[in-house]
Amino acid sequence: MLVLALATAKELRAALPGAPPGLNPGDTVPVALPGRRALALVAGVGPVGAALRLGRLLGALGPGAVAGVLNVGVAGSFDTAALPLGAVAVAVRETWPEYGLRTRGGVDAAALGFPVGHAHSGPVGPSLTLEPDAAARALGLEPPAAWPRVPALTVAAASADAATADALRAAHGALLENMEGYALALACLEAGLPFLEVRAVSNAVGSRRAEDWALPAALAALPKILAALGLGPEGPP
Repeated sequence: MLVLALATAKELRAALPGAPPGLNPGDTVPVALPGRRALALVAGVGPVGAALRLGRLLGALGPGAVAGVLNVGVAGSFDTAALPLGAVAVAVRETWPEYGLRTRGGVDAAALGFPVGHAHSGPVGPSLTLEPDAAARALGLEPPAAWPRVPALTVAAASADAATADALRAAHGALLENMEGYALALACLEAGLPFLEVRAVSNAVGSRRAEDWALPAALAALPKILAALGLGPEGPP
């Protein structure tokens, strides 16, 4: 079974227009996709809830029941010249920039002295290298080569001003900001499952101006992402 993880019910209904209304974080919906069984999960907004709900679902389904996890949703772009509003990108790295010791100079993960977790490869830190194309092959999917492969970071509080956005990008070299990717990737790493994250750009990170937001366009790209992966009827975004 493929698990399709989306942060919000709005994203889930946009990606899967036939989904029922009234969904809440933690709810799941069986999905009929071409040639496979799938289960869509409303993971919830933020790394804590997303990790909790995906971990709980994987535990309930049991070993061997899940082929892997596809995370589809919206995200902010740190550079709208490189990744404009409405663009689609694939995450090749997920960083949790809020883990460590915080001083005026920023957050130092190494100074804390504790790993985030453990996987078969050893201790897991706050930056995870993803292998999206290998994960896609394992899931029988093929992300279009035209989708940029970019580094992403996951925050509990979205950047709402330019100074915060600039500091995060300078420290971590990310092009996408989201609120769930690292958590979902960590759950898959510890469970030994393939993980693929594909995001549509909904906003410029650090700006609350209306002209720097295009949430409807990003939501409209979600079913096209599934179609481009061979999981739906529409054309590529």
